[in-house]
Amino acid sequence: MKKRLLALREKLNNHIRFIYPEVNPAELTEQLIAVMDLDSQCQRPKAHQNHWSQRDVIAISYGDSISRADEKPLQTLHQFFNQHFSEVINSIHILPFYPYSSDDGFSVINYKQVNQALGEWSDIQHIASDFKLMADLVINHCSSRSEWFEQFKNNRSPEKDYFIKVDPATDLSQVTRPRTNPLLREVVTLDGTRHVWCTFSHDQIDLNFANPQLLLEMVSVIDFYLGMGISIFRLDAVAFLWKEIGSNCLNLPQTHEMIRLIRTLVEHKNSKAIIITETNIPNRENLAYFGNANEAHVIYNFTLPPLLLHGLLNGNSFHLNNWLMSMPPAQDGTTYLNFIASHDGIGLRPVEGILSDEEINRVTDTMQQYGARISWRNLADNQVRPYEINISLYDALSGTVNGPDNWQFERFMCAHAIMLSLEGIPAFYIHSLLGTENDLLKMEHSANNRSINRHVWDYNELTQLLSDSTSHHARVLGRLRQLIKIRTRQPAFHPNATQYTLHLGEGVFAYWRQSRSREQSIFCFHNISDQVQQISLSSVNLVATYQWHDLFSGKVYDDLYSTLQLQPYECVWLSNQ
Repeated sequence: MKKRLLALREKLNNHIRFIYPEVNPAELTEQLIAVMDLDSQCQRPKAHQNHWSQRDVIAISYGDSISRADEKPLQTLHQFFNQHFSEVINSIHILPFYPYSSDDGFSVINYKQVNQALGEWSDIQHIASDFKLMADLVINHCSSRSEWFEQFKNNRSPEKDYFIKVDPATDLSQVTRPRTNPLLREVVTLDGTRHVWCTFSHDQIDLNFANPQLLLEMVSVIDFYLGMGISIFRLDAVAFLWKEIGSNCLNLPQTHEMIRLIRTLVEHKNSKAIIITETNIPNRENLAYFGNANEAHVIYNFTLPPLLLHGLLNGNSFHLNNWLMSMPPAQDGTTYLNFIASHDGIGLRPVEGILSDEEINRVTDTMQQYGARISWRNLADNQVRPYEINISLYDALSGTVNGPDNWQFERFMCAHAIMLSLEGIPAFYIHSLLGTENDLLKMEHSANNRSINRHVWDYNELTQLLSDSTSHHARVLGRLRQLIKIRTRQPAFHPNATQYTLHLGEGVFAYWRQSRSREQSIFCFHNISDQVQQISLSSVNLVATYQWHDLFSGKVYDDLYSTLQLQPYECVWLSNQ
């Protein structure tokens, strides 16, 4: 135990010296250890340890995505997941379930409370007893209605230094903006009028991590979450965490070091806990959040949703192939989180430098035909650029750039087959699992574009639809359950298993996966077009001594010189086991 604490203190001292060169590192180290109670329960995390396998599948949901009269939504959600997903999904990401003032939870009023409209901490703990639980650490900002901000306005310590005050005459033109609203908000305080930093909205006030006291406050939140059964931490908007006037205030070295510090603390308290960074930025910058396998355990594969959407809309795998070849295999102890839909929109920043402006505009124009709204961001020259597409994935795949067609279901399944078979951990947004369509009414009532894909289902209505085999909701859920079951049985789909890109024509997106033991190989063929595609099996060098069969249909392929014919959006996972 003494050796573990000695090593921990040395690591924390190094983190602190980098982030806070003016602070006594030994003193802050002891404070952090005390907050996490590490002097009595310090674990020894192993380097390059994979805390996941092919059996790990995550579902993403708001606490109230499914509601039933006279029942707390968290209890309804728990029951629904146990009923429909206990055999196929082992992890749940419940989006912010704290009291909030806006942005459907991401303007947190109190980090240590559960929104009473959703339930209680006991409900969270019950879910954590059946599933691995992922929760948001909304680390960049908090609500303007939080107690912290109220204390700031009253000029009380320590909260008066928890937020970033800036002279409005300061040149902030270099700051990267994800929104079009002004960066600074004017606030009247007991100490006079102040201007505070707001990266996202004027209800979301950025926190000042240059203040070590704020770090201690947030670390106490992390420790509290661990005690409530949370084992996967999603660091929301963490790329914006550290601010430095004269820089773009994005991906700064102190931000990366802060993530390393948080990881050090978390994994010494729970050696199996996982840190996931939510960094919706260009691909190269996103990859940097792996560090040297000492930063995020998992990073969001933000390039996948817009790039796959582009490929399916155009029936062309050119950009997908080039991107996949450029993606470095994740080191042991790290992996990707693959998703193609979420509570937010389909972000476009990750494909900057991959797709041309013309190609991006063609995607956004097509999506607007299918009911989408486009959210924008400001550039330094006061120009605007599309930031994300707001639409339900089921509606997004209702056609191609040539218009709606009859291949919506098949296209939707093709997209998810790709997500399930790529290197990384797959994550399903609940509205993809249920085939939910655009909620235009909710979007109009909320005046929030993102609400288009944040529908709240009535439990009884949803249950009736899922019991009707003719409804597309039942068909979607049934087929996705089948796909997930197949995936979780294949060692070659371990998140860190070998992956190589195959070039088999512009209408096919294909790759080879091999298990870490090298015993299983799977050739994943996906027709991403509305045309029949022909694949010569001799071109993929199948080993003749194996018997190859399709994991979907069970069909055996004995003639390795034959031609595989893929119908529009058909997928074949050809395995030797």
